Amino acid sequence: MNALLKKEMRLSALLLTYLFIGFSLMTFCPGYPILCGVFFITLGIFQSFQSAREANDIVYSALLPVAKSDVVKGKYQFVLLIELCGFALMVIFTLIRMTVFASSAAYLHNALMNANPFFLGMTLLIFGLFNVIFVGGYFRTAYNLGKNFVIYIVVAFVIIGIAEALHHFPGLDALNAFGFEHIGLQAALFAAGAAAFAIMTYMSYKKACEDFEKIDL
Repeated sequence: MNALLKKEMRLSALLLTYLFIGFSLMTFCPGYPILCGVFFITLGIFQSFQSAREANDIVYSALLPVAKSDVVKGKYQFVLLIELCGFALMVIFTLIRMTVFASSAAYLHNALMNANPFFLGMTLLIFGLFNVIFVGGYFRTAYNLGKNFVIYIVVAFVIIGIAEALHHFPGLDALNAFGFEHIGLQAALFAAGAAAFAIMTYMSYKKACEDFEKIDL
C-alpha cells in the first residue's frame, strides 16, 4: 500500500464512508431495488470528497513532494478500494441468495431485480459511471462537487430504473433468472459490466491526470 493511499484512508476519509459499505447488505432486500445499495456506497465516497474539500486536502496533497498525477492516483485508489470492498460483499451475498435462499418464497415471488450475475454486472457499470462522472469531473476543477454528483445521481437512477424494468419486457425474462438458471448468459452480462467498469475507470483516471496537471492551485 503506497503512502498516498494510506493518507487518503487515514486523513481524508470519513468513518461514514467505511460504514456506508454496509449498504451492500441491501442485496438481501426482497421487493426493493437492490441496485440502490451501489448508490449509497458512492454517496459515502462523496461525503469524504466533500469533507476533504472543506479541509483543503487537495492543496495539502499537491504540496507534498509527489507528482500531481500521484495525487490523482491516490484518490482513485481510495475510491476503488471502497467500491471493490462493497462489490466483494455483494458477490458473497449474491451467492448466498443463489444457493442458501434459492427456494425462499420472498425471493421467488419478487417482482424486482434478483441478485444474480446480471445484477453484479450492473453494479460495476454504475460504479464505473461514478468514476467517470463524479471522480473524473472533480479533477477538472479540484473543487466543484455538487453539479457532478447531481448528474451522477440522475444517470445512476435512470440506469437503475432501466435495469429493474428490462426483465418485464417479452423475451428478456432471462435477465432476472433465479439461482443458476441461464448462467451462461448471466456470466456474459457480468463480464460485460466488468469490462465497462475497467475501461471507464482507466479512461477517467488518465483524463483526470491530464486535467489536474492544468490546474493552478
